[in-house]
Amino acid sequence: MSNYKEITVNGLWKQNPGVVQLLGLCPTLAVTTTAVNGLSLGLATALVMAAANGSVSPVRKLVPNEIRVPVFILVIAALVTVIDMSINAFAHPLHKVLGIFIPLIVVNCIVLARVESFAAKNTPVPSILDGFMMGLGGTLVLGLLGGVREIVGKGTLFSGLDLVFGPGAKQFVLTVIPDYHGFLLAILPPGAFLGLGVLIAVRNWIEIRKTTSSPASQLEPALSH
Repeated sequence: MSNYKEITVNGLWKQNPGVVQLLGLCPTLAVTTTAVNGLSLGLATALVMAAANGSVSPVRKLVPNEIRVPVFILVIAALVTVIDMSINAFAHPLHKVLGIFIPLIVVNCIVLARVESFAAKNTPVPSILDGFMMGLGGTLVLGLLGGVREIVGKGTLFSGLDLVFGPGAKQFVLTVIPDYHGFLLAILPPGAFLGLGVLIAVRNWIEIRKTTSSPASQLEPALSH
């Protein structure tokens, strides 16, 4: 259980792919114009990562070392194709918005990185958990960044929810700032860089606060005297 807890904490916080490892920056910066877009692509990536890790782990000892990377990419490509076609079938408007970034999950660095560094060396259950938690950590960053950009840029939250759940979901869109005229920079690529920089800074600030307020750090000055 402690191993599973460590995997969860690493995926969501300590080794978060969005604000620590800084992997998969292209979709992070391009898709996060709204919270719905960011969460949708993040969840799709998380499902691919969990399935890829779960598929590679059982056969890890059967794949020759010389061709392991091409085999891993083929597995990931097959899973991404399934996800891509499913979104196209059941949420076609969302598929049109996310566009090329769904197939590009295949070349997302974090997907292959977790298959290579974790699933190829561990049993299936921890591997599936690692893939999903890494993907979920990235999803949280995508959703948070998309939400911040949407609020600052448009004054709304969860706009585009009807792309996923149909026209009836428009009633759940929140107007955070009434009569807002918008802030164009927030929904342009420079706004994505600025927003991600703020998230990284906040995460690092929290880590520094935790380090300086820990009992061990408070004992060091006393011991030096």
